[in-house]
Amino acid sequence: MSGSAPRIVMKFGGTSVGDLDRIRAVAERVKKQKDAGCDVLVVVSAMAGETNRLVGFCQSLSPLHDPKEYDSIVATGEQVTSGLLAIALQKLGVPSRSFAGWQVPILTDSAHGKASLDTIDGARLLGCMAEGMVPVVAGFQGVAPDGRVSTLGRGGSDTSAVALAAAIKADRCDIYTDVDGIYTTDPRIVPKARKLDKITYEEMLELASVGAKVLQTRSVGLAMREGVRVQVLSSFADGPAVMEGHLPGSLVVDEDEIVEKKLVTGIAYSRDEAKLSVRRIPDRPGIAAAIFGPMSEAHVNVDMIVQSTGADGTTNMTFTTSKSDLPQAINVLESVRDSVQYEELATDPDIVKISVVGTGMRSHAGVASTMFRTLSERSINIQAISTSEIKISVLVAAEYAELAVRALHTAYGLDNV
Repeated sequence: MSGSAPRIVMKFGGTSVGDLDRIRAVAERVKKQKDAGCDVLVVVSAMAGETNRLVGFCQSLSPLHDPKEYDSIVATGEQVTSGLLAIALQKLGVPSRSFAGWQVPILTDSAHGKASLDTIDGARLLGCMAEGMVPVVAGFQGVAPDGRVSTLGRGGSDTSAVALAAAIKADRCDIYTDVDGIYTTDPRIVPKARKLDKITYEEMLELASVGAKVLQTRSVGLAMREGVRVQVLSSFADGPAVMEGHLPGSLVVDEDEIVEKKLVTGIAYSRDEAKLSVRRIPDRPGIAAAIFGPMSEAHVNVDMIVQSTGADGTTNMTFTTSKSDLPQAINVLESVRDSVQYEELATDPDIVKISVVGTGMRSHAGVASTMFRTLSERSINIQAISTSEIKISVLVAAEYAELAVRALHTAYGLDNV
């Protein structure tokens, strides 16, 4: 922890820095924290829509683009924002300097497009802060072992912020976004969704991994490992309470801080899913390894695997991956067709994953049966199921996403909690 002056990392997402007026507002907010006596480090995302625009350029030129060139393109969004915010702070009389990931440096592995953090040397940033300056770091990026720019995957700015908070031993990491906290589900789908005052690291990790977009999965896992206290706040609220960090947003905390554990804490959904079915494979040992080994080597993340064996000596393998990984997954499967000897490959991008999460599942039965019964009563067919100790996920047709979320939110008694 820091000394007498609180040391804070403030991270601002894309909507928070969506245009110059919002960047000016962010600069005012940072200045107030600085004027209050805090040592501040800022992490920024690209301006809203900018990363999608840059990704679209890459995909339009080639669906199987070079990931190293992809990184060099999409990393520019955060670099633009960090420079603009530094200028805005300077205009307010706050000494500031922007840093790209490689300038910190933030070191990653070589998995371009979805790199994992290795180490961060916080000395340069701490030196900057000791001189009274506010460093503004471009989130989402670092530098790979070959010296090229690398990116951490979508939502990676959250991971950057938490990792930097750990590196400089910050007192807390405030994540500013366009929502005022973490809700039981998406309030745009369920108006009765309730904001959670506190949620455990483990629950937030599960929710993030299955589609909740408030925090990025790796950022939560990193916060849990490093003991970084994370607070989710709105960029669009103001007042003394906000500046003191006491806005009633949501805190991500250790499980022992939550006295009453709900059966289900939250419901998440993910539309970024694609289903692949490899059909009529000769049923022999090593088939799963022959399929998923090359997937791993190509850095394709696989989820919700279902295998069904027929009486004719063949088996079918169905699994999901992200829509962005679908072209690469198809390419991998086509490259191993002769060795795997499957007869047919079918894909379906029109699916959604619905998940219910809660630490209360550890000590209560009936969560799964409630989910299955609720979906059955609304004629929603379940295509695949996966579970963990505190999570149940199902795959359904995309057209039923909102109906499923609303029905389950009611079924688990979250509407009026």
